[in-house]
Order: sequence, then structure tokens, then C-alpha cells
Amino acid sequence: MQALTLTAPGGLDNLTLTTLADPGEPGRGEIRVAIHATSLNYHDLLVAEGAIPAASQRIMMADGAGVVEAVGEGVSEFQVGDAVVSCFFPQWADGLPYSEVADFTRTPGDGADGFAAEVVVRPASAFTLAPAGWSHAEAATITTSGLTAWRALTGDAQIKAGDTVLALGTGGVSITALQIAKAMGARVIITSSSDEKLAQARALGADETINYRTQPDWGKAVQALTHGKGADVVIEVGGPGTLAQSIEAVAVGGHIALIGVLTGREGVVPTSLLMAKQAKIQGLIVGSRRQQQAFVAALNQTGLRPAIGERFSGLTSLAEAFALQRSGGHFGKIVVEW
Repeated sequence: MQALTLTAPGGLDNLTLTTLADPGEPGRGEIRVAIHATSLNYHDLLVAEGAIPAASQRIMMADGAGVVEAVGEGVSEFQVGDAVVSCFFPQWADGLPYSEVADFTRTPGDGADGFAAEVVVRPASAFTLAPAGWSHAEAATITTSGLTAWRALTGDAQIKAGDTVLALGTGGVSITALQIAKAMGARVIITSSSDEKLAQARALGADETINYRTQPDWGKAVQALTHGKGADVVIEVGGPGTLAQSIEAVAVGGHIALIGVLTGREGVVPTSLLMAKQAKIQGLIVGSRRQQQAFVAALNQTGLRPAIGERFSGLTSLAEAFALQRSGGHFGKIVVEW
């Protein structure tokens, strides 16, 4: 069996196609899955580049989608031939986050082997069914960025029709948030430094767009677009470099979903403005298996499909895909298929 492993932390040059022993047949409570696709997330890039410490050798990638090849004793949820998609936190079945979730020791591609492999044998709880009729590449976008957007909007912020959602950038989380919010009847504002990407966002349903390069005070621009009310929900993926503007943009009593660290991990928070706004900042990392099942059910109901900007073929193309991700030249999701 072949797998793409990180042989040593700290650089894309350390990504190596490795031949490993076949994982064999599933034991009790396990399933054997032929993996056919993954999608890239900033978290995976941080692992590959060594910014997130990992073991000296690790099968990469948190996201994985494929087909069940065998089912172990005691498994009734899946059958041979089912299309499935991995869970970011396989140990988090339902409910509120808890300490074991926060330490990432069982997160695939981080504290545990991931899904950049031809075949895996894992507990059945490490997967859910994929949406009906989706390709493996489409399904792979659910695990991390898709579920993050779903939880942020429907679980934490509990958006409703008529709300205004501000999503920063045009990466996987923000574009999925755009699609979910529009499906739920919300108004969506998208930011980007690229007019071309903003045009693509409008084609997907964005109501308003802001080029933050030509409008650096984009928090005030959001206030103007909402006639001084502000955004009810902000999908904040930038971190310290954008948080002050997000607080400027949010409505009084609004919700900021703090998801990303694209601009760093520490920074200054304008606490007096946050207090005046009486807004809530909710940190989150992906979601539970039950939330993923709910997301899949919603996708089956609505017919939404992910926005895939770039596709790569073969496990060996993963380093090239990461290089594109690092450049920021993509729109929506980057996927690798094999």
C-alpha cells in the first residue's frame, strides 16, 4: 500500500511517497476503506511545514473520502460499497467539546495517521456516510472546512433568514459559509483582495463584495453596506490581523466565529469596542460526528455542492497542491484525487 508521509517535520520537501504494509482486514467495530480523495486545509499545511509539531513520520491529511471495502464484526452503520467521508475528531461523537478533543492526539494527519493513503482500517466512528451522488473529491471537502462553516453558522451562531453574514476571504470555509448562509435565506458579504475572486463569489450568490486592498477600512465598509447595523455573523478566518476590523464590522449583539490564524496566533483586541458592541467571539475547531451527520443530511436535502477551485491527480501531487495553497491563488477548495 502506498501513502504520502511526512518523513520529518518542517517542509514540503519532506513529503514522501512511501510503501507501507497493507492494514489488513477490519477488527471488531472497524471498517476498511479504500481512500480516493483528500482536500487541503490550512491546518494540513501547518503540519507539513512544521508549524504544528507532529511525529517524525506521519501519514498526512485530515480529510479523506472513499469506499467501504470490508466491515468488521459489530458494525451495522456501514455496508460494503458505501461511500464515506472521514471525521476530523473521530473521538467526538456529540455534545460540547471536551479536553480530549482539544489536544489533537487522535486527529488524523496531526496526532494520528491521516488519509493520504490507498487503504485505511479505522473504527467505524472515524467516518460518516458521504452525501448521495457526490464524487469522492466533493465529499472530502466536508471533513474540515465544510463542517467548520456548518457548525459556525447553524450550531454556534444559529443564523436565520434575513441575517447578514460577513465571510472573510474566498477559501474553503468562507465559500462554504456563503453557500450555507444563502441556502438559509441570509444576506452575505464577502471580502477578498482579488476582484476576479469577488466576481466568482457573486456568481455563487454573494450579495455584496469588498476588496480589502482598495478598501482597507473594510469594517466601516460593512457598516455602510448594512446602514450602520453591522453583520450579524462574521466568519473570521484571519486572526489577529483582521479581528479588529471584524469587531468594527459586527452588529451590536452579533457573533464572531473565530476560525483561522492566517495572520498569526496572537494580537491586540480592541476590548472597549467589543464591550460596546456586546458582541460574542466564539472560537471553534471543526465539529462533532453528529454535527457532520446533520451537515450531510442538509446537503442531501438542499442539493448544495462544494466549490472546488483546483484538482490534482495522484498522491505525489500533494506537495504541488500545498504550494498552490500557500500562494493563496485558489478559490474555494483544493482537492487531490487518486
